[in-house]
Amino acid sequence: MATVTFDHLYKRYGTEVIAVNDLSLEIADGEFLVLVGPSGCGKTTALRCVAGLEEISEGNILIGDRVVNEVAPKDRDIAMVFQSYALYPHMTVYDNMAFGLKLRKTPKADIDRRVRAAGDILDLAPYLDRKPKALSGGQRQRVALGRAIVREPAVFLMDEPLSNLDAKLRVQTRAEISRLRHRLGTTTVYVTHDQIEAMTMGDRIAVMKDGLLQQAGTPAELYDHPTNVFVAGFIGSPSMNFATAQVEGNTLRFGTASAALGGAAEFASRRGSGSELVVGFRPEHLEIGEAGDGALHIPASVDVVEYLGNDELLHAQADGREIVALVDASKRVQVGDSIEFTVPLDKVHLFDPTTEQRLTS
Repeated sequence: MATVTFDHLYKRYGTEVIAVNDLSLEIADGEFLVLVGPSGCGKTTALRCVAGLEEISEGNILIGDRVVNEVAPKDRDIAMVFQSYALYPHMTVYDNMAFGLKLRKTPKADIDRRVRAAGDILDLAPYLDRKPKALSGGQRQRVALGRAIVREPAVFLMDEPLSNLDAKLRVQTRAEISRLRHRLGTTTVYVTHDQIEAMTMGDRIAVMKDGLLQQAGTPAELYDHPTNVFVAGFIGSPSMNFATAQVEGNTLRFGTASAALGGAAEFASRRGSGSELVVGFRPEHLEIGEAGDGALHIPASVDVVEYLGNDELLHAQADGREIVALVDASKRVQVGDSIEFTVPLDKVHLFDPTTEQRLTS
């Protein structure tokens, strides 16, 4: 196993396109780090730079203590799992997993040991003699994982390995990968655009936008203390609600919504009376009914109710803004109801409207 370090990494295409912009990040030995962000944010490019599939424009990548900028991909001691399964259709599962080891002239007995061990780990032992066309999508993805496992690399690189699976298989395979990484303990860099995958799988998450690293931290740190509006809106499902509010003395107000700051008056002192702030609050933190002081009060009218079983997703209008709330289905809210949402002040996030950076700790 080994650490992976991005040391002021740049990847440019021509003179105008900067796919990765000054990325500095260290991934600890045995850590599972998820690179997440929207399409085009630079996450896959950064991963391909680690793999040696993209030439670095500036900076360094280290695997362990070794700078690998000029090292050939085959000599970097990494194994990569791609978005597509990339299996050889004419080969059996056994031969697909063994192929890379045969190219390395690994002894036959060692190949057999590694392939069968990976088959046992991934529940593929009964399918080693089958060809890919006889496997389900989930089984094919496990074969792709097995091909990486048999390499026994220092680092696993995974590029959106679940994106070709349907929703049910994605959940199942996500759990399998999580169990696998705890069993193997290999350093892993995992790329996805799906923040639920990132939240459920990663030891740490690195959020990227337009080639820039926005924030890196544990899932709880990104959820509870997002560093800016982008991270706050990207992490969490459904997405965080945002509104522009004004500080009026010791009160936070937007439209008819308000909060008596009380013991949280330091919020106001940060900006001063009359200034504007961006207020963020998550759908799951909205409650229905009176909460007294120490809460943000939001009068609203419900225009859509989505029944989810135990919960309901409410879409409501508050002063011309849409508010999304995730509430207990027992509340029995109906379309057209006029209700008052409350949000505890310790669940309210404040951001600078100009820089979009977080104002509260």
